[in-house]
Amino acid sequence: MAVEHSIERLLEIMAQLRDPQQGCPWDRNQNFESITPHTIEEAYEVADCIERRDSVQLKDELGDLLFQVIFYSQLAQEEGSFEFNDVVENLNSKLLRRHPHGFDSGKSDHDGPGEVTEQAVRLNWEKIKQHEKQSLAGTEKFSQMDDVPRNLPALSRAQKLQKRAANVGFDWPSITPALAKISEETEELKQALSNNDPDNALEEVGDLMFSCVNVVRHLNADSEQLLRRANDKFEQRFRKVEQLLDKEGVQWQDSDLEHLDQLWELAKQRE
Repeated sequence: MAVEHSIERLLEIMAQLRDPQQGCPWDRNQNFESITPHTIEEAYEVADCIERRDSVQLKDELGDLLFQVIFYSQLAQEEGSFEFNDVVENLNSKLLRRHPHGFDSGKSDHDGPGEVTEQAVRLNWEKIKQHEKQSLAGTEKFSQMDDVPRNLPALSRAQKLQKRAANVGFDWPSITPALAKISEETEELKQALSNNDPDNALEEVGDLMFSCVNVVRHLNADSEQLLRRANDKFEQRFRKVEQLLDKEGVQWQDSDLEHLDQLWELAKQRE
């Protein structure tokens, strides 16, 4: 592989950007906290490319995301905590450790006779992760929820919290009681509204949303991704309604809700 295309070259570029005398003024002024929002943004841009099936743009966005890792590694090297090669070595070790079915002679603890299944791999992965966390915790009290980041998007965090609980058996056995929970929370919301209790109503809305996430998890889907799809669908239909109104020569303020609802249904039919 040519030097100009290597990771080593990328690390050299990053070091040059951070050079105190000749580096880029913007890059020199950054720290871990200041580039964190950019990392989150880049991750979402990668997800957007994947959902749009834009492989050309995905290649570019993956590069931007990789640059975030390189940037953090440079900052860590400057403060003497670790460097990029340590990140790679740690990742290699973790992948080998969590894939005994692929790199060891034995199979995972959850395997029976025959081929290794995806479910067995997933269960063994979670078991190994739990052992790692317990080892890190040492004598300290360990919780399944300890390392679920608080700054995750709320839907993603709800799903991750539920998954952690499910890993130790705290879960509905099927989607049916999860659906029933939505009905229960809806009734509690109605009761709070009937009692003219806005604070309780807001709390019940949160419980309802959390229950919806649980249903999504039982469908083996991702809540954030599904809501993004719903957002896109709403936006597309709304834009179509705008076009239909424009074609009629009618302004929003001159249309009643009944007419707008008719246009909305027409927009749905034309999808």
